[in-house]
Amino acid sequence: MITLKGESIYLRALEPQDLEFIYAIENDQNIWEVSNTQTPYSRFLIKQYLENAHQDIYEAKQLRLAICQDEDFPALGLIDLFDFDPRNNRAGIGIVIQKEENKGQNIGSEALELLIKYAFYNLNLHQLYANIGVENVASIALFTKFGFEKIGIKKDWILLQNHYQDEALYQLINKQI
Repeated sequence: MITLKGESIYLRALEPQDLEFIYAIENDQNIWEVSNTQTPYSRFLIKQYLENAHQDIYEAKQLRLAICQDEDFPALGLIDLFDFDPRNNRAGIGIVIQKEENKGQNIGSEALELLIKYAFYNLNLHQLYANIGVENVASIALFTKFGFEKIGIKKDWILLQNHYQDEALYQLINKQI
């Protein structure tokens, strides 16, 4: 069993106390391009989402975890497994760190490493994939650090400020399975 605790961070399930944090992230237009969000979310909808966050990954087909540094509970970011496909043993993976001052401190790197290990050893996944805008240098560096390989480009995939951008598909195959 892989633990979801690293040297400086840990991953935990979402809690009702995360309402304002998730509200802030989901309504931050600066990250809508990476989350495929087009409209703001209400606190009511996020509260309903949190009430259903107890669903198993096999039921919900996704797993969203809060990235935390201390036991006082405040989340620094979120990391997700999405499009969970147990038949083909694969899932998408995404990460967001909310505040600029928390970026570049190895938080995202440690969180990604923990979730990769969890996905491969606890969920027995064969592969993970990430969709990353080709101009998102920080995310490309993060995912390639862990062996994700670019396997294709989706041309003009993201419309951002009336300009289309390409999105790359990165994949990590679990060589142990």
